[in-house]
Amino acid sequence: MTVRIPKAALAAALMAGLALATGGARAQVQSQAQAQAQTLRIGLASEPTSMDPHYHQATPNDALSAQVFETLVASDARMNLVPGLATAWKPVDDTTWEFTLRQGVRFSNGQPFTPEDVMFTFCRVLNNPQAIAGSYENVAKKIAAMSVKDGSTLVVKTKAPYPLLANELTRIWILWSGIAQHEQIRFDPAHNCGVTGPWPKMEDFNSGKNAIGTGPYTFKSFVRGTAITLARNEDYWGTKPAWKEVRMTPVPGAGPRMTGLLAGDFDLIENPAARDLKRLDGDKKHKYVVTPSVRVLFLQMDVARSPSPQVQAPGGGNPLQDVRVRRAISMAIDRKTIAQRIMDGAATPANQFLPDGMFGALPHAPELKYDPAAAKKLLAEAGYPNGFSMTLSATNDRYINDAAVAQAVAQYLTRIGIKTEVNAMTRSLFFPQRAKREFSFAMGGWGSDTGEASSFLTYWVTSLDKQAGVGTSNYGGYSDPEFDKVFRQAITTVDPGQREKLLQQAVRRAMDLLPSIPLHFESSTWAFRGDITYEGRADQMTLAASAKPVR
Repeated sequence: MTVRIPKAALAAALMAGLALATGGARAQVQSQAQAQAQTLRIGLASEPTSMDPHYHQATPNDALSAQVFETLVASDARMNLVPGLATAWKPVDDTTWEFTLRQGVRFSNGQPFTPEDVMFTFCRVLNNPQAIAGSYENVAKKIAAMSVKDGSTLVVKTKAPYPLLANELTRIWILWSGIAQHEQIRFDPAHNCGVTGPWPKMEDFNSGKNAIGTGPYTFKSFVRGTAITLARNEDYWGTKPAWKEVRMTPVPGAGPRMTGLLAGDFDLIENPAARDLKRLDGDKKHKYVVTPSVRVLFLQMDVARSPSPQVQAPGGGNPLQDVRVRRAISMAIDRKTIAQRIMDGAATPANQFLPDGMFGALPHAPELKYDPAAAKKLLAEAGYPNGFSMTLSATNDRYINDAAVAQAVAQYLTRIGIKTEVNAMTRSLFFPQRAKREFSFAMGGWGSDTGEASSFLTYWVTSLDKQAGVGTSNYGGYSDPEFDKVFRQAITTVDPGQREKLLQQAVRRAMDLLPSIPLHFESSTWAFRGDITYEGRADQMTLAASAKPVR
């Protein structure tokens, strides 16, 4: 039997179906828009190399750690110390500090934060053979004892006066002690601190197994070269983050990052090229912020070995051991041109290792002038009238325009007779090779996160002393007893006025002998959607918490 449907009823049914389909599509689009609005999509200029917060003290790594983990003492966007997992701290005497621990804090797995977690963290830092450069270990090595008073006060004793302890703790990310088998945790490195099982490895952080912190976000996934995804910690003790999810995608090229922002693929990007910022002027849909940083780009030279592996000189020696050659290298480089043309004005020529006005920096450092004629004269006086050859090793994905800066330096040196080839590589290759001292002449960068001159000098200039935790990034093997005497006195001097004078004396000595040569200070730039506000940080870290929707 055939059933006849009236045309009016058929039309009504079709209209109802169309309305249902249209409504469903609209709902789906709205749902996608809502999900996108709750997700912050970040285009990274430099990809973190690990989720392990104690693997490598590099800004991309520390920025990732800061999303998931926290420190006892934190720093704000201007590098002022602020409470973190400790609500207060004070020195009791020259070698004793007390930290009042924040109560009611839980890790992302629901476990409470305790003083034992702090002790475990410092012990793990001392038992992390995968770490690069030992920057975290250097802090832990200065600790003599830890104990708990009144249940919530951590008492820390140092081996020597350590006036910058609170500053240094801004980069020791606290772990949950349950990621390793243990008995009663105690700060007793000689007896493994009560840990009975194996110490955590980097791979278990990258997989997410040990990525358990107290921070504003929790780990979802970390796929190298693809993306890092984080989820909001709904039980976070502090201000709840604005974004339900954060997705960070590495895009090494400044052009593609900007294209991604303008196309709507990203909400926030790091370090767009300064010349591209003009495209955003007057654009209501996008904004940007430029923030001066304390990061210095510098050249480090092998002054310990002769011959040096990547230097070819008449007679087979190492010209870099001669201070006249090091001064000639400095004079050969036109810092102002690099800052203006290669860095597009987003850099300031550096005449020392910390910007003027910072604690311990020289008040008015003499300008490191561009003088190629004087540089050639110094080379001749040093016995190299016809120059020599060497390789400049550098990253091509870590600092702003790093490969281009390295090429410019090489060209300047070649003009005075030092034939320089550039070997630029990804930082995942560069940093381990540099740590093994495979380079003779390398370009690096350092952000003085303590806010004073001691930061750079501690790691890069002081003679290596692993037990004292100094000189661990002194890959050039520089050693100057006169410098060491002044500097070591400075870092154990509690009186700020006297410490600053000693630091300035140490800086003068380092700038006179140039074991490392400063190039410029980076300025950091972030570009973002117009309906977002973003607070740039002097430490260059890109944090999801710094981005907020415009209300």
